[in-house]
Amino acid sequence: MKQMTESQLQELEQDLNTIRDEVLADLGERDARYIRRVIRLHRALEVGGRVMMPFGFIPPVFVAATFSLGLSKIIENMEIGHNVMHGQYDWMNDPSLHSQTYEWDTACSSDSWRRTHNYEHHTYTNIIGKDRDYGYALLRLSDDEKWRPAHILQFFNYILLSVFFQWGVSLHELEFERIRRGEIRLRDKLPFLREFVRKGGRQAFKDYAFFPLVTLPVAPIVLAGNLGANLMRNLWSSTVIFCGHFTQDAETFNEKDCENESKGHWYLRQLTGSSNFTGSKWVHLLSGHLSYQIEHHVFPDLPAYRYPEISEEVQAVCRKHGIGYNTGSFIHQYAGVVKRILTYSLPDRLRMKLTSQPA
Repeated sequence: MKQMTESQLQELEQDLNTIRDEVLADLGERDARYIRRVIRLHRALEVGGRVMMPFGFIPPVFVAATFSLGLSKIIENMEIGHNVMHGQYDWMNDPSLHSQTYEWDTACSSDSWRRTHNYEHHTYTNIIGKDRDYGYALLRLSDDEKWRPAHILQFFNYILLSVFFQWGVSLHELEFERIRRGEIRLRDKLPFLREFVRKGGRQAFKDYAFFPLVTLPVAPIVLAGNLGANLMRNLWSSTVIFCGHFTQDAETFNEKDCENESKGHWYLRQLTGSSNFTGSKWVHLLSGHLSYQIEHHVFPDLPAYRYPEISEEVQAVCRKHGIGYNTGSFIHQYAGVVKRILTYSLPDRLRMKLTSQPA
């Protein structure tokens, strides 16, 4: 991470606070109209997919129904649920859009997500040993973790995590790696497990029992369509999240360097530990504007669709302070993610030979 004096960090903090304050002062009806328009789009896609699904014995209709339902789940999770739970629309005083009451359409409960994501991940971003989102306790992505033979299979683990992403995220708070090491007991997680069974069971029942049963003559088709829509959402969500955090140039940090850090230092860590990718307006919408992961990590409580507007200002601040701004095409960033996963699956000695990187 770039070394900066305390006065430089204070100046960085002031520069970024100015951007934030300008957006906060401008929040209003335009933002409310936007999120309500997105909600209408999500509902139209979901209803359209559900209505078409029983006619899925016609192959083009099945594809259209699955695609429509999958898009609705992506938009609800990424642009609505994730952003609402960050408090981006709390100022509207709408109970249906409040960060503490919103419940989203995925297996992970909102309470668990707020604990593991909003607090742990956004507070301790990329701090090894503190941010459990870094590698999701499955993947070795830096030298901070000692290589073990099991890491040889980590690309396979990555594929499995992506396919079952909603369930991986929903079980994240179980802290299985700590249970395995004997640091905590399974019984300590009983309250969480009850929460997991309640929310995950409700999601599974809705998609894999209720909707197939109410269309019983074509239940297998509806079941297949729901599976396809969830797979579509899982693969897209995991890819977006990995492109925002695990590219080649995304930095990691140690606990000692981040002790008692100032807000300016926290800002610096968010800037250098996150990655953006470019794309069309639809790509930004479907990613929940996490294509602007840098802006999101610096300003997690600002409406995400504002990130493209302030991106140039954030880049200007980075240039002023000599801080790298990690962005590139979607393909380029995803290729970097894959390379990082594969590279750190190798024993250090072999990785050194192949990449000429120090162990």
